[in-house]
Amino acid sequence: MERSGASEVIGSETSGPDPQLAVTMGFTGFGKKARTFDLEAMFEQTRRTAVERSRKTLEAREKEEEMNREKELRRQNEDIEPTSSGSSAVRDCSKSSSRESSSSGSEENSDSSDDELIGPPLPPKMVEDPVNFMETDILGPLPPPLREEVEEDDDDDGEDSEEEENPVQKIPDSHEITLKHGTKTVSALGLDPSGARLVTGGYDYDVKFWDFAGMDASFKAFRSLQPCECHQIKSLQYSNTGDMILVVSGSSQAKVIDRDGFEVMECIKGDQYIVDMANTKGHTAMLHTGSWHPKIKGEFMTCSNDATVRLWEVENPKKQKSVFKPRTMQGKKVVPTTCTYSRDGNLVAAACQNGSIQIWDRNLTVHPKFHYKQAHNPGTDTSCVAFSYDGNVLASRGGDDTLKLWDVRQFNKPLFSASDLPTMFPMTDCCFSPDDKLIVTGTSVQRGCGSGKLVFFERRTFQRVYEIDITDASVVRCLWHPKLNQIMVGTGNGLAKVYYDPNKSQRGAKLCVVKTQRKAKQAETLTQDYIITRRGGRVGTHGGTLSSYIVKNIALDKTDDSNPREAILRHAKAAEDNPYWVSPAYSKTQPKTMFAQVESDDEEAKNEPEWKKRKI
Repeated sequence: MERSGASEVIGSETSGPDPQLAVTMGFTGFGKKARTFDLEAMFEQTRRTAVERSRKTLEAREKEEEMNREKELRRQNEDIEPTSSGSSAVRDCSKSSSRESSSSGSEENSDSSDDELIGPPLPPKMVEDPVNFMETDILGPLPPPLREEVEEDDDDDGEDSEEEENPVQKIPDSHEITLKHGTKTVSALGLDPSGARLVTGGYDYDVKFWDFAGMDASFKAFRSLQPCECHQIKSLQYSNTGDMILVVSGSSQAKVIDRDGFEVMECIKGDQYIVDMANTKGHTAMLHTGSWHPKIKGEFMTCSNDATVRLWEVENPKKQKSVFKPRTMQGKKVVPTTCTYSRDGNLVAAACQNGSIQIWDRNLTVHPKFHYKQAHNPGTDTSCVAFSYDGNVLASRGGDDTLKLWDVRQFNKPLFSASDLPTMFPMTDCCFSPDDKLIVTGTSVQRGCGSGKLVFFERRTFQRVYEIDITDASVVRCLWHPKLNQIMVGTGNGLAKVYYDPNKSQRGAKLCVVKTQRKAKQAETLTQDYIITRRGGRVGTHGGTLSSYIVKNIALDKTDDSNPREAILRHAKAAEDNPYWVSPAYSKTQPKTMFAQVESDDEEAKNEPEWKKRKI
């Protein structure tokens, strides 16, 4: 039997099923033989069909490319059509040269058509002696305008390279605005990823919201609240999506609020009578700081005086996600004073009261991946640890007045260390510049003993390259936003300052400084409630607007400053002549009015009975 195609059946059905067997088995289809197919033939037919389709597609594509080449050649020939009489000689020259080249290279042209020259004919001098023509006629000094442009470009490139070499020129400190938070220390700063809103928190328990696009030159906050009642605010941070704010205070329960200040969740408080802190559902002692996960939405971590670092999820406020327990080299508990995520969110870093810095893998909570036991002096609170944007370097701000730089890949000793940076606050922080070339931190001063500074260090050499005098108080918080290229600073005297450069910065403070301060609106008040009807639908006789009509006719001062007794007695004569309310009621029972006799205190004492006068 011959095969005619891939779909032809080469097997055939056998004789029909046995009727007796069908009755016995209970169904009629029993006993049929299955069909068989030649799979190799089917595959071969499919392959041939695919090859044929590919060949047709390739031929169509080559034909289309050839047509495009012909159109391009025709267009070029039309563009180079001669417009002067002198071009004929050039054309003759080119024809003769083309004939010579065609006679000498006919074999090559027959093999390939891509080697033919397409374009205008060559000048005669270049055809005769191309080397001398290139040296004499084409090469030479540039025209004066072009030379000036090249020199200007070189100067611009030099300036750009100089600016790249000197990162100090990128610091946006030419302008500043001051936001009045209160009278006490601004201990927390947070700026959303887009840079539209700033949130500040302080020792006065207040959290204030500032909208750069909605503020004018008065620089007033549009909302103020106390989310943690009587606890000082220690840390504020926007989530990576910008729709939630993590609030860490002096209590044991962190809170999450939305952009408008409404509470989203509150972490549960743990059982302080359980010895193993891993078995409690939450913190049992005062919090220090907190941080959002940079990649995972809704995950954050907090550290506390109960010697734990806990990871949380916004969707599950009743129990933490995981617990990290910092330990000394001898295995004893130690309190973490600050914590943060790495830029990719895979590492969790914490600095402890014994001076150590411990780093865990986020998914392994038992033993730290890196542990340096003497990063800072024991007994001093390390106030901040921050990762660089490339994730390879860690900066730590110690309570021992130092700033140190660490390589996470070789966490055995600090890369650099800077001293003489006094700090008196447990939340003095440090941060990296958006280009990762500078590190910034603040300094503290005693009241009346100088001004707090913002100090800049170059990351590559750790040289102290720049300083900014902020105010006559300590610099507690600093934040360099990568999108706005603006620096936010929180001070010890209740101020939040924003530094920017009109040319180097984007939006942010630039939006509100150009707006004039709004005038206070005078409220129009009514002394009484009136129902106002418009006569004939017009109030033009009393003024152009309804408000002017109200002011002229109703909102007048109708207060009576006269003596109220005199005002009442003014109507006594009319009431006596024409009684209406009280007198008619007693007209029959007491036609003549009788008034009660009022006795003085002496007369009352004289008429008092004897038994009342007796002393008991």
